[in-house]
Amino acid sequence: MRVKEKKTLKDYEALPEGAPYQLVEGELVISPAPGPFHQELLKRVFLKFYKAVEEAEKGKVLFAPIDVYLDGENAFQPDLVVLLKGSESKISEKGIEGAPDLVVEVLSPSTAYYDMKKKKAVYERSGVKEYWIVDPEMGEVEVYVNEGGSFRLFSKSKEQGRVRSALLQDFEVDLKELFEEVR
Repeated sequence: MRVKEKKTLKDYEALPEGAPYQLVEGELVISPAPGPFHQELLKRVFLKFYKAVEEAEKGKVLFAPIDVYLDGENAFQPDLVVLLKGSESKISEKGIEGAPDLVVEVLSPSTAYYDMKKKKAVYERSGVKEYWIVDPEMGEVEVYVNEGGSFRLFSKSKEQGRVRSALLQDFEVDLKELFEEVR
């Protein structure tokens, strides 16, 4: 059995700009462009976070594609990242260096496994404080908080109801508004 050679940040950074890859645990993983439903949902999520964070002058909200460098074998392009005041210094010319405060991934068939398993584990150990998984197919949102290096499910709802943030006080999202006419 032949073992695949692990890739590094050096290999990742040698790719042409705009190459549809992420570096996940030393593996270059292709990430095809998302479809229109994914993008519509991401837009709705972005607008909610933008209002709660940037308009309230609490930090920055950025969306893909932007590189997030977590360690020597992991460079991701999350759908959305939030950097609160004090963490904005992680923004550099090449991307975000270190764990954002909050990460949102909108699942798609080609990346769901990575978002829910491998990337989630890396976000957890890298110190991401809050991780949102938005599942368009199921109409579901899960919010995890990092406590002592481990993610704990904090808020979850499916199709109706609300999910809330532990990190952003008084911030919640109504799923009906989020998914209405998207799927």
